[in-house]
Amino acid sequence: MSCVETLVRLQLGWPRVHHLFALLCFVVVVYKLTTLLAKRRHALRMCEVFPGPPVHWLFGHVLEFKQDGTDFEKILKWGQQYSYAFPLWFGPFIGLLSIHHPDYAKTLLASTEPKDDLAYRFAESWIGEGLLVSKDLKWFQHRRLLTPGFHYDVLKPYIKLMSDSAKTMLDKWESYANTNESFELFQDVSLMTLDSILKCAFSHKSNCQIEGGTNAYIKAVYELSHLINLRMRIFPYHSDFIFYLSPHGFRFRKACRVSHSHTEEIIRKRKEALKEEKELKCAQSKRNLDFLDILLFARDEKQQGLSDEDIRAEVDTFMFEGHDTTASGLSFILYSLACHPEHQKICRDEIMQVLDGKDTMEWEDLSKIPYTTMCIKESLRLYPPVPGTARLITKPMTFCDGRTLLAGFYIGISVFGIHRNATVWENPDVFDPLRFLPENAFTRSSHAFVPFSAGPRNCIGQTFAMNELKVVTALILKKYQLIEDPARKPKMISRLVLRSLNGIHIKIKPVDPQM
Repeated sequence: MSCVETLVRLQLGWPRVHHLFALLCFVVVVYKLTTLLAKRRHALRMCEVFPGPPVHWLFGHVLEFKQDGTDFEKILKWGQQYSYAFPLWFGPFIGLLSIHHPDYAKTLLASTEPKDDLAYRFAESWIGEGLLVSKDLKWFQHRRLLTPGFHYDVLKPYIKLMSDSAKTMLDKWESYANTNESFELFQDVSLMTLDSILKCAFSHKSNCQIEGGTNAYIKAVYELSHLINLRMRIFPYHSDFIFYLSPHGFRFRKACRVSHSHTEEIIRKRKEALKEEKELKCAQSKRNLDFLDILLFARDEKQQGLSDEDIRAEVDTFMFEGHDTTASGLSFILYSLACHPEHQKICRDEIMQVLDGKDTMEWEDLSKIPYTTMCIKESLRLYPPVPGTARLITKPMTFCDGRTLLAGFYIGISVFGIHRNATVWENPDVFDPLRFLPENAFTRSSHAFVPFSAGPRNCIGQTFAMNELKVVTALILKKYQLIEDPARKPKMISRLVLRSLNGIHIKIKPVDPQM
């Protein structure tokens, strides 16, 4: 009888537990909503001095961006209406001041404010606290330790590795050369830059250009890049909990494990190989150094090196940042030259004169192609590989016109907007390499052209990237004539790097030896 009574009491008590749980959930939701509303009111007060486009109370400006290739036109239009900067809202609670003028950009980029935690935090499970997302003392220490890895003595031998990767791609392109049909080039260019960076970062020959996506590590790198972009675009996936439970979250964790285990194995093997070599000079006397050597030998003033976790984070960051950005930049350079055959011819003549019968670029040749370099820079201006970046300011920031933004707000730099700002560039949509003649560049703001950012947190690998852009562009123009496909214009979209919704298509044909 007592058991029955106990059971009855328990059954009668369950509704009370449910009611208590429901009440607790209600209190949590109300508290969270109250906090978010207070945060929104504070953010609105902070950006009162910055007028901007009309905003929807719930969606913010999200519905204005159609993801159909016209979003950058919208940014440029707003930039003409609101000088220097304007606020953008992504939903009711996330606001960002979007800068599109070099004078404002100079103020922000002169600081060491950390990168935002809106987009890059989605990559942290993969790249850890590498140089891209680290901050304060850790960022400063790593930046100082990694800088020797981009010294010209280290970069010199990379030119041959880049040339070899480019030649592999050019051999693949022979099948397109006599068809008079356009082909999508980003995928091939991306595999080529990935091949280069694997060789340069840790002397790893992957054969990824031949094998395509069959290599497990290569597949993981592409999968991770794709899922990070996907997560950015799907708002519910911004929640770690929802993403973790989703099929995409499962794929992301699986790809992370593959990437991390591959990187850790390479580090372990290199450490074994370097046991007998106590100094960097000893290793350098036997072979060319790579990025991994620099990381393993790096020491601070207390002779402390990087931990295995830090080394893995920096290698993965180099992979993440290095191959996709360079692939975007190079793809649009080739497209720009295809659209402007008159400039392409001048570049080819210059390259042929410098190579003088050689089939590869050398270190000394990089400084002998000034017109090609100006064309590369002009394409980077029109099609910046990283079209925007953002920081989270930790202290009040006052800009050149006296307006101030308080701490705790996000500031985005629209690199695309700065590069096409009509108050900075004359005829900004016109491809004109002569803008980068020394006498013309001298009259512009130092922050009018920032494809690799600027200031203390600029891109540490920009010389590496420019070298690769020069080497590959030169070898392509030596072998092939690039031809525009007018029926397939790129529809630009931002996917962390600048991409095209419909791909980037050109035609090619072999260069006439008599030209």
